[in-house]
Amino acid sequence: MKSCLNNSVILITGGTGSFGKSFTAMTLKKINPKRIIIFSRDEMKQWEMAQHYENNKKVKFIIGDVRDKNSLINAFDDVDFVLHAAATKIVPTAEINPFECVKTNIQGAMNVIEVANQLNIKKTIALSTDKASNPINLYGATKLASDKLFIASNDFAKKRSPKFSLVRYGNVVGSRGSVIPYFLSTLKKGIINITDIRMTRFMITLEDAIKMVWFAFDDMKGGEIFIKKIPSIDILTIANAVDEKAKKNLIGIRAGEKLHEQMIGSEDAMNTLEFKTYYKILPRVKEQLKKYSSDFKKGKKVQPDFNYISNKNDNWMTISNLKKWIKNNQLKNK
Repeated sequence: MKSCLNNSVILITGGTGSFGKSFTAMTLKKINPKRIIIFSRDEMKQWEMAQHYENNKKVKFIIGDVRDKNSLINAFDDVDFVLHAAATKIVPTAEINPFECVKTNIQGAMNVIEVANQLNIKKTIALSTDKASNPINLYGATKLASDKLFIASNDFAKKRSPKFSLVRYGNVVGSRGSVIPYFLSTLKKGIINITDIRMTRFMITLEDAIKMVWFAFDDMKGGEIFIKKIPSIDILTIANAVDEKAKKNLIGIRAGEKLHEQMIGSEDAMNTLEFKTYYKILPRVKEQLKKYSSDFKKGKKVQPDFNYISNKNDNWMTISNLKKWIKNNQLKNK
């Protein structure tokens, strides 16, 4: 597969998470990187992941924390591309541990940007979330701040080579802390806890999310937010896909949760272009817009009142499709 990532050194912060593990496996299989560096702070998760790459010299593991700038300086040496996936992302956890969430999601982002600039990293992509658009919880607010930092960093790095962009998506099927593993865990008790039957969510597979990141690395000019067009699904359909016969227990919306998630708000519509399979939010800084001339030719500007929200999506996932997803991602027995 032709890619700018071929024969390059790629570092993944938070690389032992669901996304990092799948990104590593798929990139080694489909692309030919020189090396993939897994950077994370959890020694046990690194040890467990390392068992799969015991004889693979292309995979390297480094213990470190994005909150520690010095550990990033050591890890980023001789790196070409950075994928920033490290985050405190579970909404209730962030709500009751706000200082820790801010340290990881905001200070960590600042450290990644500063070190990438200092060491002249070619391209850095940070993973964003639907919760960063019009946030109502601390996790979403910190990710919005992080997104703004990565976008703005292109302005003060404009005379140098480093470029920074983002890929934003919704719930990833099977990722730790997401809805399906949560439902599967409550199913052991014979029930599935549902917050509100009106609730809807965007859904994406790890494979599709990773392919979007590959595309973004190749396509990015710096400052964009890439958003793949993905299906929505309502919470009751998700629960029935896990087990239609299980008792559904309504527990009410938890702190920081929304009924519906949004990936593009009307406030970003004036800077959003639509393509066949994705959207691209461009930065608002006029000085940066010149480099997107080819995007304006290929893409179509959305309507001024456009928003991309899970309950008003044209693409809806069926229960049969979700059951196939669950089976394909081997979630039934996890």
